[in-house]
Amino acid sequence: MGPLKGLRVIEIEGLGPAPFCGMLLADMGAEVISITRKSSDASRAERISERGKKSVALNLKSTEGVETLLSLCDTADVLIEGFRPGVAERLGFGPEVCSARNPKLVYGRMTGWGQTGPLASAAGHDINYIALSGALHGMGRKGEKPVPPLNLVGDFGGGSMFLVMGILAAIYEAKNSGQGQVVDVSMVEGAANLMHLMYTFLAEGTWQDERGVNLLDGAAHFYDTYETADGKYVSIGPIEPQFYALFLDLVGLDQDTFGNQNDSASWEKKSELLTEVFKQRSRDEWCELLEGTDVCFAPVLSMLEAPLHPHNVERKTFLELEGVLQPAPAPRFSRTPSAVPKAPRAAGSDSEQVLRDSGYSEEKIAELRELGVLV
Repeated sequence: MGPLKGLRVIEIEGLGPAPFCGMLLADMGAEVISITRKSSDASRAERISERGKKSVALNLKSTEGVETLLSLCDTADVLIEGFRPGVAERLGFGPEVCSARNPKLVYGRMTGWGQTGPLASAAGHDINYIALSGALHGMGRKGEKPVPPLNLVGDFGGGSMFLVMGILAAIYEAKNSGQGQVVDVSMVEGAANLMHLMYTFLAEGTWQDERGVNLLDGAAHFYDTYETADGKYVSIGPIEPQFYALFLDLVGLDQDTFGNQNDSASWEKKSELLTEVFKQRSRDEWCELLEGTDVCFAPVLSMLEAPLHPHNVERKTFLELEGVLQPAPAPRFSRTPSAVPKAPRAAGSDSEQVLRDSGYSEEKIAELRELGVLV
């Protein structure tokens, strides 16, 4: 099931963005084999990024363990690793070693800073990467400090999504050239690309290089969130004039006060007035009035509320695997739909079967167990 059926991916287990890349590929039908460095009988159902994958536990600090990994890469299409630059090479499975054995292998590498540059070997996290990209500077209210947008922009937007795109592009190219290549994903560079629209506005002179004063950063009264009478929140975004006119009409706001929509000098005052307007009704009452119209409106739902919303229920946007609530695979395909993913496997639970499928004899598997290669 899924458009990537038949694609074989070896993923060196890590944290955050690399496993999420593997999860997306698995959701779309790829066979993803996660190489972990320790086994466990415990269920990992709560580790959503491990769903749909097979798990092999190898001691990668041993020569035999590295050789076992390389043998799996011999028949793979993709290898994913998220180590600091040079670590995979020191362990013995860098791109040169792998490509010498399997020239078609696409070698996906993801780091915060990239494989080269003065910061390449330094530690960092999402907040640092989006800070360097220019993205974090623009997030937050006027006169206040920047606000981290969870770790969505660097790790998963600038990292995982760009690694998926790079891998699929390299696979497509390899079909023509017969040669794999290294895909070097930097979360800084990915996050910088996500800022393309702001750079467009900046070049046009319609964006100020400070936070909380622009159209899409919460300064505009018509693109923001507002508290309701019951202490909950709603979001509005009627940017287009016709949608803004409908918003004024449905809410009952007068043109004398709320006209001249794009006069940024009046945004702050209009926001103050709207703050009081939205506190006059509950969130549900605002939903009854505005939801489903062209006002560009939606309630601000919590993680537990979102799966219960009728739109998400009908679209099956969320699912539950072994009692763990999680987002369903996306996007959707008309002819090769993704299957409902299998719940995450216990670490190392597929070691022997994967080796059997790769041509290892029972004697060789037993030998690897005895040597401590299969941990």
